[in-house]
Amino acid sequence: MKALTYLMVLLCLAACGDNKHSAGSETAETTGEAPAADNVLSPEEAEAGWTLLFDGKTLDSWRGYNRPDLPKNGWVVENGEMVILATPDPKPEDFGGDIITKAQFGNFELVFDFKITEMANSGVFYFVKEDSNLPMWANAPEYQILDHEAYAKSHPDFDLKTHCTCDNYDLQAAPDNYMKPVGEWNHGRIIHKDGHVEHWLNGNKCIEYQVGSEEFTALVKASKFSEYPDFGLTSPGHIGLQDHQHEVRFKNIKIKSL
Repeated sequence: MKALTYLMVLLCLAACGDNKHSAGSETAETTGEAPAADNVLSPEEAEAGWTLLFDGKTLDSWRGYNRPDLPKNGWVVENGEMVILATPDPKPEDFGGDIITKAQFGNFELVFDFKITEMANSGVFYFVKEDSNLPMWANAPEYQILDHEAYAKSHPDFDLKTHCTCDNYDLQAAPDNYMKPVGEWNHGRIIHKDGHVEHWLNGNKCIEYQVGSEEFTALVKASKFSEYPDFGLTSPGHIGLQDHQHEVRFKNIKIKSL
């Protein structure tokens, strides 16, 4: 009798396990499907017109801002990730510098994954117009990337409004904090279609604006960019990544023309 009871319990446990998987809890491991690989296009993405800006191996789609080649320092590829290395208090020869795409884009949808380190500061720029007399930020809007919690603690007098991740730097602030903790991957998205721009973070729309509108013009005039008449008006333009002396990692950088 005891042996029969024990056998019935084992059969019940096995059945429960089968029901658990049949209730919609399938994973790549249980179904035999491989997880999505980084830095590759799915057949659906390729058919839809997406292009990789980073293949996980090289930086062939990029060059330095105002230069024909890549900076000698700063930017590297590690474990399938594009990395801007930290260079605290760098000497001029140690500093990498900002990089831009070799290609220019007009109407586009850009997606990218990024992971920050403590106190990290960087940004994704678009509508980049090269000018040998000006830094990249002087003409191009920025999708801000920042460890704002660390900045708030270490710089209590620093105004974080319009300076947090996904903000339109110095112009518009996201309605909420959609940033994941330091060390976790975030998913960014920038859309530009006929002057209409949107910033997204982890599936949440942060800001939107219309280039050349009265609202946009007023925002620029009230910002640090007021002295730059071409700010945000270059389309097509390059996509840029900022070297702000802090380590930030990127992967799955993809773009589609709209």
